[in-house]
Amino acid sequence: MVKMMKKKDKVMEKDNSEEKSFSIKSLIPYVIILVVVVLFRTFIATPIIVDGDSMDPTLKDGEMMLLYKLAKIDYGDIVVINNKEGYIIKRVIAMPGDTISCLDHIIYRNGEAIEDDFSNVTDDFAEVKLSTGQYFVMGDNRQISLDSRIFGVVHEKEILGTTNFALYPFSKFGRVNK
Repeated sequence: MVKMMKKKDKVMEKDNSEEKSFSIKSLIPYVIILVVVVLFRTFIATPIIVDGDSMDPTLKDGEMMLLYKLAKIDYGDIVVINNKEGYIIKRVIAMPGDTISCLDHIIYRNGEAIEDDFSNVTDDFAEVKLSTGQYFVMGDNRQISLDSRIFGVVHEKEILGTTNFALYPFSKFGRVNK
């Protein structure tokens, strides 16, 4: 009877070591998935939450968006900026090399009036000439937006990326109009 217990104990020990090695091997796919997710969120895209009403009616406070970190910036893009104001979300109105102004509530880029489909009222502001790496951004809710009209141009290094895809609320899930 004692010999059987020893044999049984040895068998049990062997099974435990196999279980331990099996459990470590089974963790490898999860570690790989975790690394891929961290790299994806760090370098490619990450979720962000809209804070405030400066982009209303396009984006509402509390909406969750997907921030693309590798996207090329273009006119009308919604961008997330990290500047002295903190993290803010605005629309690109002018790009490097442009001049931008507003006279009689009409926005002029490089001397030509532009269609402003995102806001119905923009207060006048003096002409601004953008240098290399500078962007002029405004919120869609121009009456309350703190933007380039207030804090000046945004430098390219301050732009974290563009966003045009709503994740939440689910009723708005999908592409946001540019």
